[in-house]
Amino acid sequence: MPSSSPLTPSSPAHSIDSPEMHRAGRELLSLALIDARNHTLHLLSLYEQALGSSTLAVPASDESIVPPVWLAGHIGWFAEWWIGRNTQRAFGAECPVRPTRLAAIDPHADEWWNPAQVTRVRQWSPDLPDLAHTKAYLLETLESTLELLEHAAETDPGLYFYRLALFHEDMRGEQFIVMAQTLGLPLGIGQPPATVVREPLVLPATRWELGLPEQGGGFAFAQEIGAHRVDVPEFEIDAQPVTWNQYIEFVDEGGYDREELWHPEGWRWLADQIEGRRSPRHVEQIGAARHGTGGSVLQHRFGATVRAAGHHSAVHLSWWEADAWARWAGRRIATEVEWEIAAQAAARRGFRWADVHEWTAGTLRPWPGFRADPWSAGSEFDPVPAFGRARVLRGASFATRSRLRSLRRRSFALPGRDEGFFGFRTCSL
Repeated sequence: MPSSSPLTPSSPAHSIDSPEMHRAGRELLSLALIDARNHTLHLLSLYEQALGSSTLAVPASDESIVPPVWLAGHIGWFAEWWIGRNTQRAFGAECPVRPTRLAAIDPHADEWWNPAQVTRVRQWSPDLPDLAHTKAYLLETLESTLELLEHAAETDPGLYFYRLALFHEDMRGEQFIVMAQTLGLPLGIGQPPATVVREPLVLPATRWELGLPEQGGGFAFAQEIGAHRVDVPEFEIDAQPVTWNQYIEFVDEGGYDREELWHPEGWRWLADQIEGRRSPRHVEQIGAARHGTGGSVLQHRFGATVRAAGHHSAVHLSWWEADAWARWAGRRIATEVEWEIAAQAAARRGFRWADVHEWTAGTLRPWPGFRADPWSAGSEFDPVPAFGRARVLRGASFATRSRLRSLRRRSFALPGRDEGFFGFRTCSL
């Protein structure tokens, strides 16, 4: 999406869009941080247009929804908390979880935007700053960050928190877009183009290195660190995520009513869904497939009801739904190592990704040498409480900033989450 801004980078945009930004130096980081803040301000403008009000008042209709103005303020607070106020930022990943901190630009910043201090009820309080105040804070914190960046050491530790602030803001930008979809707000995002569906790909047996070395250079999230080799037998994998045409057949054959297809926890999850759910989230109608031409899916997309193309990736699926579909099809969800091998080795053979985040088979586990980082401990990004519970997501969605679209990126979510742009692909048994 385009963005308008009071600060305009002079460098070509493509130079800050690469996944190699995790190794970016001061100059590119400065441009990318400006770009990320412009994107946040642009998303706020889109919300304001969609809601017709500068209050950006939205209903607390879903546990995944937070007030947009609060989320924007949190973005600025996060950067200031770990950069402007962090006297030990130069230590990078070795920084203490609770470093010595300076006072905030705004004396009320912590009580407004620190999630460790702000309850969900408090986030919705009318006493919190309005949009104008929040935008001013976003600009102040960006200016402070950029000034400090000019004097930062051109090393991985010296730039660690600046890279973190960039990727954190990028992830929050996708959160804004996910929330708009959940709330039914028009953001002017069109349907992705339909693509050609290709036959599954066969990849030979190999020995593959998963993970990143701790001293490999650049920024990485804690759950991605821990290089280790694994032996992978030959496998056949879908060239693209499961499409609506494929998913319709599962629905047609009573997939949501056949307990034998579901993991016991998945069956309980399904029973807990509102109004006897029989289709993925945001689907209004899913029609029968006939004569091999595929069926029809009417989907709520950013406030409009649209007909999804049969070749589009099925989206807003929980892991439980993905697992049930795979059982029905006599296949299995791809593992993350299979996904990574195919994404890297079969790109020229038609392996397509980046329109949906993709569930993978196993639960999230720490890799050898895992060590918690200073910032994610106790936050929603902390993998430790999720180990053994969450499922790994690989790839990216259409709403993911380009610099976050890395083959190595390892996201995670609990298996019942479906508000995100989540899909999946499968392998033969």
